[in-house]
Amino acid sequence: MPPAAGAVALHSSLCNISSDKPSSPLRSPPIHVSPKPKSLFQNHPLYTPTHTKLSLEFKEKILCLEVMGVDAGKALSQNPDLRTATMESIHCIITFLLSKGLQEKDLPRLFGMCPKILTSDIKTDLNPVFDFILNELKVPGNNFRRVVNKCPRLLTSSVKDQLRPCLVYLRRLGFKDLGALAYQDSVLLVSNVENTLIPKLKFLETLGLSKDEVRSMVLRCPALLTFSIENNFQPKYEYFAGEMGRKLEELKEFPQYFAFSLENRIKPRHMKVVQSGIALALPVMLKSTDEEFRELVKQGSV
Repeated sequence: MPPAAGAVALHSSLCNISSDKPSSPLRSPPIHVSPKPKSLFQNHPLYTPTHTKLSLEFKEKILCLEVMGVDAGKALSQNPDLRTATMESIHCIITFLLSKGLQEKDLPRLFGMCPKILTSDIKTDLNPVFDFILNELKVPGNNFRRVVNKCPRLLTSSVKDQLRPCLVYLRRLGFKDLGALAYQDSVLLVSNVENTLIPKLKFLETLGLSKDEVRSMVLRCPALLTFSIENNFQPKYEYFAGEMGRKLEELKEFPQYFAFSLENRIKPRHMKVVQSGIALALPVMLKSTDEEFRELVKQGSV
């Protein structure tokens, strides 16, 4: 039985303990988990001899998370509200997500990446997000799973303060394909417009590109809006303009340059091109497979 399925199956025994009755006995679990609880309780960093007075529900909460495949220590650290969340509320979240098309095998990754989901309010937090996905991104209900798995952070984002304003901004920027935004570039919807998206556009303009040219580049390569200025744009442009001596026009035509690793792709291939004395267009140099690139270098060296 998969970990998530085991966690759901444990509902009647582990996730249905009333928080005001921590000393009530456990019912017989529907699946055999006796070896794991003992090991988990005794070895888990949150269950040490100094924590012997932890409530039964808190101990079972740790177990429920671990059986589900979620690192309980990490989840509790990232979301302290989990300490006071009831087992019933956690199970309600699981049931709700399954009703929206998510599958049990999705839950470990979902909760591992965003443990805040486990303490969300279904009515005020989660339902509005699914309504947004349905009504504003135009995603049919049978595709909710695909969108949420692509970007779990959607479920921890405010529709009013984050998702809707970001969607409006992206559409003004020129993103017209809602399907692409939903299924491929949904991470853009959880980006901060003022502090993340706009500064990246402004930086690209400082390179000598016009607003329209920058807009065209990000529409052709939306991943540009996910790259770090300090760790991506700056060092890669400095190498592009300095060591490679290439013209800005090439970046306009091939913005995907920024998507390649500087150390593992751009530098070594550029050095081999220089050593061989051949000239290769930027896309050819970077997009070709290792075998194709070796052949190009070999042919140019003959």
